[in-house]
Amino acid sequence: MHKAMKKILFIIGSLRKASFNRQLAQEVEQMLGNRATVDYLDYADVPLINQDIEFPAPEAVKRAREKVAASDALWIFSPEYNYSYPGHLKNLIDWLSRPLIEGDRQSPLAINDKKVALSGAGGSAATAKCREKLTELLTLPFIHADVMIEPQSGISLNKEAWTEGRMLLSDEQKALLKLQVDAFLDYIG
Repeated sequence: MHKAMKKILFIIGSLRKASFNRQLAQEVEQMLGNRATVDYLDYADVPLINQDIEFPAPEAVKRAREKVAASDALWIFSPEYNYSYPGHLKNLIDWLSRPLIEGDRQSPLAINDKKVALSGAGGSAATAKCREKLTELLTLPFIHADVMIEPQSGISLNKEAWTEGRMLLSDEQKALLKLQVDAFLDYIG
């Protein structure tokens, strides 16, 4: 019996079109090849979380929740902002952690039990604090995402990235990414 191809939703923690983390995601997409289908979550229009507009959920929030719910797994590629994750990424996760129906705290959320891989491209710390804090956030009891702790990919960007906007991965970095790709496919099952 042929197994259905897994759907992985990529969430980029930088909203910049040519961001290094988008480039990193594209690298991973190539490595996945035809072993999974990949989609990118566009969440730039998700409003700041505000209980005054929570029910009914804004269209952008509904769309994000539907995409997350329809995927088998999430792969977050995020830069590190001030030793943590970007505010807009936290805002998205905050929306994903809220009840879908007013007053209903029993029904599962779009993000519950979702398998998650974490990667990031950034400075010399290779987004270590961002990935640590994302793991802490995503594994909170009410969010209860299933984060793959090891391996994760943290990329320290080359000098061309900072001067020319081009991310060049070393053979060692590519090997680490490939290891994470293969491990995540196993993790998803």
